[in-house]
Amino acid sequence: MNYKATMVDVIVVGAGLSGLQAAADIHRAGYSVLVLEAMDRVGGKTLSVKPAPGDGVVDLGAAWINDTSQSRIFGLAKRFGLELIEQRRIGLCLRQKKNGRVDAYCSGFGEDSEDPGVLALYQMVTRLAESWLGPDAKALDSVTFKALVQANCPGEAAMDAADLLTGALFGVGASEISSLYVIEHVKSCTGLENLLSDMEDGGQYLRVREGAQTFATRLAELLPPGAIKLSTPVERINQFPDLCAVETLTGAVFSSRKVILSVPTTAYNTIDFNPSLPPAKQSLADNTIIGYHAKMVLVFPAPWWREAGLSGAMESTKGPISFTRDTCSEQDGHYSITCFMTGESGRRWSMLSAMKRREEVLRQFKEVFSTSRSGSMLAVVPAVPQPSEIVEKDWACDAWIRGGPMPVMPPFLLDEDGGRALCKPFGHVHFVGAEMAAVWRGYMEGAVRSGERGAEEAGSALRDGEMGMERREVRALL
Repeated sequence: MNYKATMVDVIVVGAGLSGLQAAADIHRAGYSVLVLEAMDRVGGKTLSVKPAPGDGVVDLGAAWINDTSQSRIFGLAKRFGLELIEQRRIGLCLRQKKNGRVDAYCSGFGEDSEDPGVLALYQMVTRLAESWLGPDAKALDSVTFKALVQANCPGEAAMDAADLLTGALFGVGASEISSLYVIEHVKSCTGLENLLSDMEDGGQYLRVREGAQTFATRLAELLPPGAIKLSTPVERINQFPDLCAVETLTGAVFSSRKVILSVPTTAYNTIDFNPSLPPAKQSLADNTIIGYHAKMVLVFPAPWWREAGLSGAMESTKGPISFTRDTCSEQDGHYSITCFMTGESGRRWSMLSAMKRREEVLRQFKEVFSTSRSGSMLAVVPAVPQPSEIVEKDWACDAWIRGGPMPVMPPFLLDEDGGRALCKPFGHVHFVGAEMAAVWRGYMEGAVRSGERGAEEAGSALRDGEMGMERREVRALL
């Protein structure tokens, strides 16, 4: 086969935010680009749907941004003329303990706790994320986050808080993840307070009225017609001295000078690399972990929780719901609370039938929101109404995502060759994704930044190749 007959400059594998940002940058630089996407849509882990005709949209994947430390994604929001909704924080939040007790609190994580172990956990993570770890990095990478908390933060409440934290951020238990990975993630997201905050500078400050998937659809519109091929899973990437041949499960073969791979490290093993991935890259494919994250959006005719003085936010170490947020769009007459099922309790819940899953979520939801105690204060919602619509998304059931929100590392991987190899190119292949971002890792901001970095790498390699060819042509003439 004459591979060069159908060659483009760059093939991007994956039409999530990283891949589409890379493709848009490559196209803007004047190079030809082709995007191959396994799913039948663009957006990756962003997915926005209408729960009912005329309603606003709900985000079943990534949803939040801010307008300060997330300059790239906020810049796209302004460029595309998207309307941003400030996350509602008015009212009491609720916290359910393992014994079923529900307390009310104002906001925050850790710093509002009366438990010394939980407070110590918050202070420890904050201190480590603000420090230069240096020689301590290897020691932190040799233990799980659970072991680190057990050694430094007394009490069962601290362990529950650790699992709640890693479940919310990564979809895994504290016993599954490297301590160093947790600390480096917090550092990349400008600190624990910002990472967990719904306020300005926080990770959950703004939502997109049109839905977060709009970022992907608008980026896709920047590409030439036909530049994106959906439902085209990549089966094999062959590298030759001057080109790559990318084979797909549809039987089509495409060629390029460079490839930008925008799929999770946990999906590398779904692709046959020829030649094989270097050992450090293969170690990432074999050892990174994808967590469990599912959403169930409960849509109501009216925001009854606001009338009861509640924010709509709750957290629980009992499960199956790990935490919730108010996700209303008042302009659209849309009133909803989104429930997150994460980590081990989420995995157990996912094994139930569809009917039983809904029953369990509604049971716990009503249990938490019907009564709450905080000292002598009692807030009561006499009868939590039935939702008018329920929208569920289990990312573990998505054949091309398999979980969420991003792959994470167990001990002995980040500080070894795997960590150093994460973003390193392999021949003509460059690697991008939210998990590889240096800033706001795992978030839409990180995805966009990673795509920019991959496009710059590939573009630089193309320019170097063109200069080398020009020099060879000059020598030939001489």
